[in-house]
Amino acid sequence: MAVLLVLVVAGVGFGIRVALARSQGEPQPVAPATSVAAPTEGVHKATPPGAPASGSATPAATTTGVVVDVGGQVRRRGVVRLGAGSRVVDALSAAGGPLPGADLAALNQARVLVDGELVFVPRPGEAPPAGANQPASGTGATGVPGAAGGGPPGAGAPVDLNRATAEQLDALPGVGPAIAARILEWRAQHGRFSSVDELGEVQGIGPKMLERLRALVRT
Repeated sequence: MAVLLVLVVAGVGFGIRVALARSQGEPQPVAPATSVAAPTEGVHKATPPGAPASGSATPAATTTGVVVDVGGQVRRRGVVRLGAGSRVVDALSAAGGPLPGADLAALNQARVLVDGELVFVPRPGEAPPAGANQPASGTGATGVPGAAGGGPPGAGAPVDLNRATAEQLDALPGVGPAIAARILEWRAQHGRFSSVDELGEVQGIGPKMLERLRALVRT
């Protein structure tokens, strides 16, 4: 019995050593490392609501309007900036209004302004400077619409005082609706103009304006 007990104890000890040897010699499995990929340049980030998109250009604000020069019988002469669609009366207001004695009848205050033009308020009988109160668009070299008043075709033809309409007379520099109406009234009373000098008999046309109009009209 003693011998058998020794053999059992020896066998158990041998088995334990074998088990320990196997556990130390076998490689232990290693869990694979988890790698996190860094974001690349091609990844688009979310844009907060209301923020401009990256790389998009913001359109610049544009302003519209007209810039005109106001001179003559006004309180503040100079260049004024007005909104699109403004009229002559708006330019006069921006210049502080007309001075006492200004000949407002020589102006069409309801006319729509053109960018870059000169609005000139004359004294009674005063001729405005060249190009004043007359937009350049649709006019000839003299500022008079082409083929006006039954004259020969072509831009800058003189206006026939005996055939011109109120619109054609109004287009002459310094001649507003009121003076154009007076010219037609004079023609109706006297039958016709026999010479350009007779324009001086029309109220509102002084010697200076007459000289200014002499090359632009005919009888």
